[in-house]
Amino acid sequence: MTTERRAVGAYGERVAAEHLQDLGLVVLDRNWRCPDGELDLVLRDGDAIVFCEVKTRRGTGFGTPAESIGPRKVRKLRQLANRWLAGSGLRARELRFDVVEVLPQRSGAPLVTHIRAAF
Repeated sequence: MTTERRAVGAYGERVAAEHLQDLGLVVLDRNWRCPDGELDLVLRDGDAIVFCEVKTRRGTGFGTPAESIGPRKVRKLRQLANRWLAGSGLRARELRFDVVEVLPQRSGAPLVTHIRAAF
């Protein structure tokens, strides 16, 4: 991955974390990594633990950011969530998988779309 793509991704994750915190969610973990992959954000929303995939794109020429999450990625995120839960010792009444789309704008605030229970 190029330095520019990493920077865009890191920007999107910062924007998403701020947006979700403004909605009252509490960040438990950011960029959690294991040998199998990475979880962008892990949050608490009341009694739920939320695993959030952040997708940032400069445009929608190739579809919306969320459309890039296919069945293979969903399986991977569920596996990673199970590994995170096993290591955290936390229990939750509910698990949820959200997606946050971030579309930077030439001027002004980025467009942020929060898709609750995306999969």
